[in-house]
Amino acid sequence: MKSANERPERRQKHRKPRRQSSVCAASAQTVIQDTIWYVFNAYSYFYVFSLTRWLHVSFHSRIRVHASVLHQGKGDDALKPAPLIGRFGTSLKIGIVGLPNVGKSTFFNVLTKSQAAAENFPFCTIDPNESRVPIPDERYDFLCQFHKPASKIPAFLNVVDIAGLVKGAHAGQGLGNAFLSHISACDGIFHLTRAFEDEDIIHVEGTVDPVRDMEIIHEELRLKDEEMIGPIIDKLEKTAIRGGDKKLKPEYDVMCKIKSWVVDEKKHVRYYHDWNDKEIEVLNKYLFFTSKPMIYLINLAEKDYIRKKNKWLAKIKEWVDSHDPGALVIPFSGGLENQLQDKSEEERQKYCTEHKTQSALSKIIKAGYAALQLEYFFTAGPDEVRAWTIRKGTKAPQAAGKIHTDFEKGFIMAEVMKFQDFKEEGSESAVKAAGKYRQQGRNYVVEDGDIIFFKFNAPNAPKKK
Repeated sequence: MKSANERPERRQKHRKPRRQSSVCAASAQTVIQDTIWYVFNAYSYFYVFSLTRWLHVSFHSRIRVHASVLHQGKGDDALKPAPLIGRFGTSLKIGIVGLPNVGKSTFFNVLTKSQAAAENFPFCTIDPNESRVPIPDERYDFLCQFHKPASKIPAFLNVVDIAGLVKGAHAGQGLGNAFLSHISACDGIFHLTRAFEDEDIIHVEGTVDPVRDMEIIHEELRLKDEEMIGPIIDKLEKTAIRGGDKKLKPEYDVMCKIKSWVVDEKKHVRYYHDWNDKEIEVLNKYLFFTSKPMIYLINLAEKDYIRKKNKWLAKIKEWVDSHDPGALVIPFSGGLENQLQDKSEEERQKYCTEHKTQSALSKIIKAGYAALQLEYFFTAGPDEVRAWTIRKGTKAPQAAGKIHTDFEKGFIMAEVMKFQDFKEEGSESAVKAAGKYRQQGRNYVVEDGDIIFFKFNAPNAPKKK
């Protein structure tokens, strides 16, 4: 018998963790992590059940969250979403901006089904009117039809009707400073321009010229930014340059670049599409007027809108393409929309069919929501179908946190299938059978259109004995 010292050393075998066959990993790098998630799968169901009081989910229910994929998450190697210019959050607003008497309040009323004052004189609106409008979405309608829930809650766009700006508003003309402060509180702009002739409706400039009007609004917003930039740079120069504060030197350099663009080049911040991450941090600190996304709404006479002809449209498109490349231009008719709103659904369809036209409101609402870099996912079931608003680039844990903070804190995984797959296959089990069900981790980025089932640990849950 050999002594212990004479025994050959035993080779250490490095065993790989055994992977459960039912786990579908997003990539080879996440196999171990996926296995751990699977082990805790039983716990996740208990933890979901422990929150049924506020979720109104039956004991044997599962929470289904509908959302969509920006790109396939691959563990820590997932692409980092590009930073967004603008205020962070989901309670964002879009303001209706333009000269007086161009149809802003009429548009606000038909868009939000409100009753704000709309009269034929300048500054009919003084204090901003705010309301919200549901986002039209066929996917949401499908889910409501499929689940027939007791409660239906769509996503909403927050809209603000702002009093008309006039030339010199940045210097206080026509209560301009107050009205500009209302724009400052918004995160995007519906730039509404009048392109219809009507002798009974006063125009503050005396004649209808939408290109001139657009230039006035653009210049007032730019001049207000110019007014803001000067004091900011003076303060930074005092501390970063003369005071030697090295921490503020990068911000000072960025502000000098912004000044060169806005003041010297006389351009809007959003015209420049190559701001880097550090520069966007500074832009988001000050939230300049000209950094806000803008959608151009052209208010036409009903006749022009129906026949899709207006002498100004080509000139407007040319101006936008040269000044704000890539910006969206949407013609509509406030008169037509106002008329359609007073009709029943059957009468509206009949009128639109006879005149070969349709309302532009759905397109405008969706465009405004997208301009704010917002999207939404759904929770859906027999109790409730609900859309939850998130910012583009939101990862799965933060999306889950929109439902409840405990979902984010105890996030384990997200099981994902595309909305279109769900619709075509007809059920979750059919999607699984077709191999279209995916498991994703913390770096998974969501957007609208797909279906997610979140699994999570609830805080203070009893440990398994």
